[in-house]
Amino acid sequence: MNNLSINKYTLLTCAIFTGFISGLSGCSSNSSTTAGDETVNAVTLGRKIFFDENLSSNANQSCASCHSPMAGFTDPRVLKTSPVSEGSVTAAFGNRNAPTSAYASFSPDFRITTTAQTSEDPSKYEGGQFYDGRSPDLVEQAKAPFLNPVEMNNSDEADVVNKVLNSDYADDVRTVYGETAFDDTSTAYTNIATAVAAFERSTEMNPFTSKFDAFQNDPTNNPLSASELRGFNLFKDANVAKCANCHTVNTAGGSPSLFTNFKYYNVGTPANPDNPDNTQDLGLGAIVNETDQEGKFKTPTLRNIDLTSPYMHNGVYETLEEVVRHYDIQVTNEFITPEVNRNIAPELNPGTYTSLGLSTQDTADLVAFMKTLTDGYF
Repeated sequence: MNNLSINKYTLLTCAIFTGFISGLSGCSSNSSTTAGDETVNAVTLGRKIFFDENLSSNANQSCASCHSPMAGFTDPRVLKTSPVSEGSVTAAFGNRNAPTSAYASFSPDFRITTTAQTSEDPSKYEGGQFYDGRSPDLVEQAKAPFLNPVEMNNSDEADVVNKVLNSDYADDVRTVYGETAFDDTSTAYTNIATAVAAFERSTEMNPFTSKFDAFQNDPTNNPLSASELRGFNLFKDANVAKCANCHTVNTAGGSPSLFTNFKYYNVGTPANPDNPDNTQDLGLGAIVNETDQEGKFKTPTLRNIDLTSPYMHNGVYETLEEVVRHYDIQVTNEFITPEVNRNIAPELNPGTYTSLGLSTQDTADLVAFMKTLTDGYF
């Protein structure tokens, strides 16, 4: 790791820690008390659960193992050549590159879109959690990894509840959820997931402290370089790079931008030959059992995107330059074969649309702009 990377990660970690401390008092929970110097509420409890490796079958994996603050709350261990996380059991792998858990709390519950599906916007669904929306909300999402055999691999809900009951923060659970918090397994398990969700909604995981945020908060005091500003203008141009058509940008001075419309598209991502699971991934289509949704995945946030390589649901691209090239020329000119070669988004459909025509400088500017989305600038 070079010095630039160390500084980048250090800035992010400092900002996250500062945001965590400052955000605790403002986060609601079922109960809150102060023990010594520690405030105990759903957020502090959820944080302890999130980082507890003892909650996996071999006591070697926590939520943070695959969603580390050092990597924008993704897995720092993965590469294009090893794109999916190893579970608690050695050599147990899933089929997808772990998505960031940062800013996931802003995704609406899984639903049919409120706007009509059109030929220009062929996304029928929006929201939910995971790449395919299989968990409708944050609490249900938090329940899944504990029991997934290729993740934390616990045998059942009672197994997880028993581990929390015997943890050094069991009294925190009682403080937040009452003295009877462990009496009913199903209720206790839901409370554990609810606490994790509370942490995922906290300032620590959603700090909005990037260079871009500084610019949006006060555009008159512009911290962006000439290249970054050109990249931003390209990014939001609906007729040139078209990025903001799906990775939505809000008006300066308004709500912070999340860089996603939470909708589902097949963007022509090729299969990753290095993925240990080589079965065709149908994405949303497999969840809703609809052939016209096969190959579609939720538009991810681009926040902290410089930290979250490799990219796409299967980790097929190592760099942001490769991602830009994918949208610019590869799909539309049939230089690659999409993993699911149907239901391709119209703007990427071969034979219908041509490349974006981006220059080398345009690509460099777009990448420079996306690197301003890393938290920790202030």
